[in-house]
Amino acid sequence: MKPPFDSRSVRKFALAIAAIGTFFWLYTFYAISRVPLGDGTGFQWLAVFPLGFILAGFFLPAWFLVAIGRLPRVAAVLGTAGLIAFGIVWLQLLAEFPKR
Repeated sequence: MKPPFDSRSVRKFALAIAAIGTFFWLYTFYAISRVPLGDGTGFQWLAVFPLGFILAGFFLPAWFLVAIGRLPRVAAVLGTAGLIAFGIVWLQLLAEFPKR
């Protein structure tokens, strides 16, 4: 009988989490481009930096670990922590963006 959390299934989970995080990061560019201009300074684009740091700190290492087939549990934890970080930062950014 196959164990429920074997290396292959954890690696697939880490791959899915890394893909979700990367696609969400790409979506944020679309969402930020739809924010009303506010005072016209373009400061809403500064939100790209913390989101990019989250991508670079959590999801790129997860992608790398999945690609080389090493430490799948670490990749899954990194990806899950990255999604949590995205959620926290994105909710804060939504509260800061001007409303239409």
